[in-house]
Amino acid sequence: MIGERIPRKEDLRLVIGKGCYTDDIRLDGQVYAAFLRSPYAHARILSIDTSEALAAPGVLAVLTGQDYVDAGFKGLSHLANPIGPVRYWEPTFSNSSTGYIFGNLHLPLVVDKVRHVGEAVVMVIAETANAAREATELLAVDYDVLEAVVRADDAMADGAPQLWDGAKGNLYFRIQEGDPDAARESFGQAHHVVRREFHHSRVANCQMEPRSAIGSYDADSERYTIISGSQGVIRQKAGLMAALGVSSDKLRIVCPDVGGGFGPRTMIYIEQLAVAWAAKVVGRPVKWTGDRSEAFVSDYQGRDAILRGAMAFDKNGRILAIDHQWIGNVGAHPVSYVPLANGTRIINTVYHVPIVAVDVIAVASNTLPTVPYRGAGRPEATHLMERLLDLAARDLGIDRIEIRRRNMITRDALPYLNPMGLTYDSGDFIGNMDKAMALSDWDTFPERREASRAVGKLRGIGIANYMEAPVGAPQERIEVTVFEDGTVDIVAGTQSTGQGHETTFAQVLASTLGVAMDSVSLRTGDTDFVKKGGGTQSDRSMRLVGTMLVQASEKIVADGCAQVGTMLGLAAAEITFERGCFIAHVEGAERAYSLAEVAHHIRQHGLVSDRSVRSLRADIDFEGRLPAHPTGAAVCELEIDPDTGVITLCNYTTVDDSGRLINPLIVEGQVHGGLAQGLGQALSEGYYMDRESGQVLSGSYMDYGVPRAGCIPKLNTAVVDDPTLSNPLGVKGGGEGGTMPATACVFNAISDALWHICQHEPPMPATPGAIWDFIHSDRKQANE
Repeated sequence: MIGERIPRKEDLRLVIGKGCYTDDIRLDGQVYAAFLRSPYAHARILSIDTSEALAAPGVLAVLTGQDYVDAGFKGLSHLANPIGPVRYWEPTFSNSSTGYIFGNLHLPLVVDKVRHVGEAVVMVIAETANAAREATELLAVDYDVLEAVVRADDAMADGAPQLWDGAKGNLYFRIQEGDPDAARESFGQAHHVVRREFHHSRVANCQMEPRSAIGSYDADSERYTIISGSQGVIRQKAGLMAALGVSSDKLRIVCPDVGGGFGPRTMIYIEQLAVAWAAKVVGRPVKWTGDRSEAFVSDYQGRDAILRGAMAFDKNGRILAIDHQWIGNVGAHPVSYVPLANGTRIINTVYHVPIVAVDVIAVASNTLPTVPYRGAGRPEATHLMERLLDLAARDLGIDRIEIRRRNMITRDALPYLNPMGLTYDSGDFIGNMDKAMALSDWDTFPERREASRAVGKLRGIGIANYMEAPVGAPQERIEVTVFEDGTVDIVAGTQSTGQGHETTFAQVLASTLGVAMDSVSLRTGDTDFVKKGGGTQSDRSMRLVGTMLVQASEKIVADGCAQVGTMLGLAAAEITFERGCFIAHVEGAERAYSLAEVAHHIRQHGLVSDRSVRSLRADIDFEGRLPAHPTGAAVCELEIDPDTGVITLCNYTTVDDSGRLINPLIVEGQVHGGLAQGLGQALSEGYYMDRESGQVLSGSYMDYGVPRAGCIPKLNTAVVDDPTLSNPLGVKGGGEGGTMPATACVFNAISDALWHICQHEPPMPATPGAIWDFIHSDRKQANE
């Protein structure tokens, strides 16, 4: 079963409308919440008049941030720092008017000052969703509007408006990674230095399912239940327990089907906390479902970095050192620093870089918080390396492919310790690049460029190589139970947001236990039975759960052999396990017992090693890291119409090494999805705000350019099966590979097409309007 292209077993249920998402759930006595959100990016709240809203038909309660604080609850501690890789200072913010100490705590409703457009100020609870929404229009909030700052470079400038008293200069942290002294020395001795600034644009997280949350509170047991789509219920529970001030047994988190995660749904949102609190206040379940416009001003976002890159070379085009500055726009609340940590750890990607220095800066601004978004910092690192290599190749007169070959880590250099302490154990980086070039017909590109020129078009081609370093939460648990009817139940702490876990986990057990895939069921997303787990993010699910499924199978087989041996008066070593059966030879005759029969025997008599155990099962816990480094290469060929700025993707080729493939069909689907997100950021997705006021200018899908099906060309994709040594299945991860090289690859192609016109950095996203301005503004300057 492992390695087979099996269609996902969960798809039929989802495509015929049998899925169950948060908004599909209706609890007895359920009422509805709506939020009044700030129209300003930065303003003090002087007063809130709730009287008219309270008197509106159907309204049960109107709640403010001060009500929340007075009730003794805390804000959310997002644990912005990942485990280990980044040292940082976590500021403590105080509000002198209320005396409330914020720390790194995110209140569900603002008490003193709003810090981004869309921040929740008041919550209305009513009998219907419409009544709640209409009542928010009756609220009167008096704001003292302040200067806003939405760009990271503006926020760092002298005299910039300050968001938090405890974060001077709007810096959450600033750290120097690597060896800056050695880098400076190398730069002083370099034959050539290339420098350039890149803006990695902010993107909205456009899941198919809008966010939703239901909170309920049982007064008798004093227990909260929160139902909401997420990427892991255990992380949600830990943060919400702390905010609500309750013990583990007093809080249940339930995650039904989820229509997309991509990283931002790993984090806790204030609405999840707010509905739980509101349910206690009104004594009834409270439901909130956001709409698309609300999502554009309340959902956590991705990317938004200023990357100031510098690379030093010797006379042969070999890299001596890099010295980068990475400025991350973290937003109004420090929800996550993971992208900064991830990008720094993998900053050299697939290239041998002797010396690295990175100045890492996390900046506060009057924007929505940015969090991990598919790739989480690694696409930015790839963009830096690949664009600088292209620029250096032109300056040094070296072919773009040749400069990469000279600097790429070779297979015989593995295992390779990168400058930031990561060890690459597998991968054929040059082979991946060669394969991508062959699939894309790289060598015949000049002929196609000439054909485009003949009709007035500008054609370019670009290449990018990438390396990942997925980590994710360092804990996981699974419970595997074989029942008397032959079915197998898996309880896992990770959960799917579209990755196909019901299929791939069953494939592993079908291979290791010899059971039918249809006999395997998977249960996740409910803290009543999920005891521990890190959730789904950073390519972690199959690496960790796959490893644990192998371990669970080994334990089940060992227990079964011991059980059958006792039944027959034989040693466990005399029992073999083949194709789902325990086989023994007694007096020359073969005796076979199925898993179901052994499970039945244990149910009746208890496990040999512990008679109190009445089931054939294995509980596996994991703490730590299972490193892996998916890698690959991509080639983009495109054509630009200089009269309109329209970019047409003519060909896109990607080669992805995801390690051993449990299900190639699912991995290919993941690659396609990742490509769509990467190409979207490169060419059309731009979250725009007015630079002075902070007002959102792309607050709907009429303004925000999510790529449509027609925007994505026919993809030439190839997957490479090059197993890692870090886990028994050899899995590396396939969820982020498509995203990783996309912006670098596209912008290398754009620059190649426009180099004879303009040597500046093209704008991201490269929309037709932006590219037309880029071409013609430079022509205007040339004429002047």
